[in-house]
Amino acid sequence: MEEPQEPCVVRTTCPYCGVGCGLLAEVDPGGQAIVRGDPDHPANFGRLCSKGAALAETIGLDGRLLHPEIDGREAGWDEALDLVAARFSETIAEHGPDSVAFYVSGQLLTEDYYVANKLMKGFIGSANIDTNSRLCMASAVAGHRRAFGSDTVPGTYRDLELADLIVLTGSNLAWCHPVLYQRIAEAKEARPQMRVVLIDPRRTMTADIADMHLPIRADGDVALFSGLLAFLAEHDRFDSSYVEAHTTGLDETLTAARTLGLEAIAEGTGLSVESLAAFYRLFADTQKVVTVYSQGVNQSSLGTAKVNAIINCHLATGRIGKPGMGPFSVTGQPNAMGGREVGGLANALAAHMEIENPGHRDLVQRFWRSPVVADRPGLKAVDMFRAVGDGRIKALWIMATNPVDSMPEADLVEEAIRNCPFLVVSDVVRETDTVRHACVKLPAAAWGEKDGTTTNSERRISRQRPFLTAPGAARPDWWIICEVAKCMGFAHAFAYRSAAEIFAEHAALSAFENDGARAFDIGALARVDQQSFDRMQPFQWPQPKGGTPSETRFFSTGGFYTSDRKARILPVCPKPTLRTDAAYPVVLNTGRVRDHWHTMTRTAKSPRLSQHLAEPFAEIHPADARRFGVAEADIVRVSTARSSILVRALLSARQLPGTVFVPMHWTDQFAARARVDTLVPALTDRHSGQPASKHVPVSIERFAAAKFGFAVLRERPRTITAAYWALARCEGGWRLELALAEGDRDSLAFATSLFDTASGVETLSYHDVAAGRHRFACFDGDRLVGALFLASEPVAVSRDWACEQLLSEHTGQRGRMAVIAGRPGFGVVDRGATVCSCFGVGANQIAAAVSEGCMSVEGIGETLGAGTNCGSCRAEIRTIINEHRLQAAE
Repeated sequence: MEEPQEPCVVRTTCPYCGVGCGLLAEVDPGGQAIVRGDPDHPANFGRLCSKGAALAETIGLDGRLLHPEIDGREAGWDEALDLVAARFSETIAEHGPDSVAFYVSGQLLTEDYYVANKLMKGFIGSANIDTNSRLCMASAVAGHRRAFGSDTVPGTYRDLELADLIVLTGSNLAWCHPVLYQRIAEAKEARPQMRVVLIDPRRTMTADIADMHLPIRADGDVALFSGLLAFLAEHDRFDSSYVEAHTTGLDETLTAARTLGLEAIAEGTGLSVESLAAFYRLFADTQKVVTVYSQGVNQSSLGTAKVNAIINCHLATGRIGKPGMGPFSVTGQPNAMGGREVGGLANALAAHMEIENPGHRDLVQRFWRSPVVADRPGLKAVDMFRAVGDGRIKALWIMATNPVDSMPEADLVEEAIRNCPFLVVSDVVRETDTVRHACVKLPAAAWGEKDGTTTNSERRISRQRPFLTAPGAARPDWWIICEVAKCMGFAHAFAYRSAAEIFAEHAALSAFENDGARAFDIGALARVDQQSFDRMQPFQWPQPKGGTPSETRFFSTGGFYTSDRKARILPVCPKPTLRTDAAYPVVLNTGRVRDHWHTMTRTAKSPRLSQHLAEPFAEIHPADARRFGVAEADIVRVSTARSSILVRALLSARQLPGTVFVPMHWTDQFAARARVDTLVPALTDRHSGQPASKHVPVSIERFAAAKFGFAVLRERPRTITAAYWALARCEGGWRLELALAEGDRDSLAFATSLFDTASGVETLSYHDVAAGRHRFACFDGDRLVGALFLASEPVAVSRDWACEQLLSEHTGQRGRMAVIAGRPGFGVVDRGATVCSCFGVGANQIAAAVSEGCMSVEGIGETLGAGTNCGSCRAEIRTIINEHRLQAAE
């Protein structure tokens, strides 16, 4: 008998946000995947967030696209590839190269991105390739290029721990980049004198570590940082020698900034004069300052102006490129930076070169030996889908993204691709709101199966290595693209045998005729072979030929990539672009929640990631709730003139009056009407083309539900006939929130349609007609098939406990009646709403521990384990502790 083999541990990289955490992955002898943080990776040093910790729960094959499909029928690769190549070639021949387009994704690896960009710009001859990264960091790119002459992030993550002041603006690190939040929190604990300022309309969970929270009005950032620049000048905080030697434009910019007085800035930002002065003094008096910005800055029609207003303050004070100092753009996707490196944006060339620059175009064309290089920018995301809609683009290939849910004016995007003459979608899953419209579906390899590189927000390139075999006919994206290129007649330029060969070419191009003229240079890796690629350790760029890996910063002594090697300090205009009115009096802000990712194609597979927030919601200030007649847990309709959605009301004083927050994650796969981007207009920044997703005038009204409901089911229901519903996985099955409108089926008919039970199933029911309450539980032997709870008001049921009943045996009548009651019997603990997803710890458990004397987050961690793994829930734990203290003091 052979000895059982030890599991092979593979070092790889997380596929979620731009932090780029290192992971250790393995498959145990029983076939179970195990994923944990890599203690040696310099991005996270073993830390993980809740999503990263649950990755092993998201790699199952349920819902996978396993074979190519043509018009809904299974096909072989040869047939599918030939069809894609033929239709693209025919379209180009008849209508020209700009009649086709690729829409790609920050979920692609750098090697996938590289060959897609090479095919479109160098062989098809159009620049109509853009990426969903346009929706998250295009304004940062434009701001960098305008100020520095290159898309270069100056600093490193280490600066977050070295700074004496961290300004977080438009960045909810605690939920969106939790590992960076943990690094800052630990640094602040070690150095209590460190200060953190949070600039955000919402008092997010990141405020837990903030010494100052500035609840800024939407799009007030330009005025705020313009005022800061004027304040710094007035108080003699400029670094005059740095400004003189390394910048231009300060005088003109300062003149523009001084047109705004403190009172006008207070009006434009919604902040008090006292708060502004306190922030300005803190920034002025602290030398080591890092300003971190993310989607709250970028996703704006003023996004580039915001970025340059921030950079202006750092350039004028010389606080850039030095330990603990600098502007720091934190990206939203795992490989947004890698896409930027290879020209994945419609207005860029590979290796950070400029499509408008004839010398760069000539260089790239000679390197690729291509017949042509696109000579002008292509259509950015919003304009690309408009061109699909009006017929200018006749063949579209979407890779690894879901624009029907993530693009602004999402209904128009869906209509456009539904009517596109030829739509190809490469994806991992078979059913998304985008994939369902594809003429050709191509099965791509998923995380865990892919081989290549990603680049994180601090310019660190890491390997993503496979530890699983790709199932069915799934193939890497780079392979799919190259095979189509070969079928189109470009075999000589796309004859790669591995991701390592593509990476080597990418590295060689970065160094080609560079000689220090371009910031991005990884020429040291230009001759990498498969063996050295497999051994590659995480490293920061640049790493030119002959260089050695090191922690790098840019611009402390100038050396910018403009024509005169000086940075540009640029005047910015703070005028807002959208205003509320009587019809649409509330400002909608969209964003992420802690445990879900993008459109949930991955995270929705994990039951524990849906425990924390299992349905879409609108976070509303209590004063606005009273104004619009909305109560806690009501269903609300959020509307624009274009569309409306239905979501659960979540009342919170963390929200500014006059504003509402709705998460972006829910799709038609998981909710009835919750695609929030149907409300967002296609208003873009004029420099970056990035859509504005944080400032949308909307109306709010209570949805008059005839019945509210909650259900747990062993099987996913085939149909749900409720006006409002939201579906999520739980251990053992599914959980369902719902609301019925007048005229929907009666309770018994609805229950029958929902359970779709076979004969022999026992059904228990309870009816209180006067109170409008109805409850049903179906049992197949000792197992619960499903339970439904209906009421005239939001249903009071212990939801996590009800979900657990799907895994329990129900042999006695008492246990079955407990299911009907919707809460555990005497002596059984109800955990309450989940706070800590890592360990499944609920609010009731935390409150009980507080009652017994655990009055600190650390104490709760020691008692229950909550907050001791990823740490993302620590702010919520602190909130529960503080609420208990207030109650005890009353």
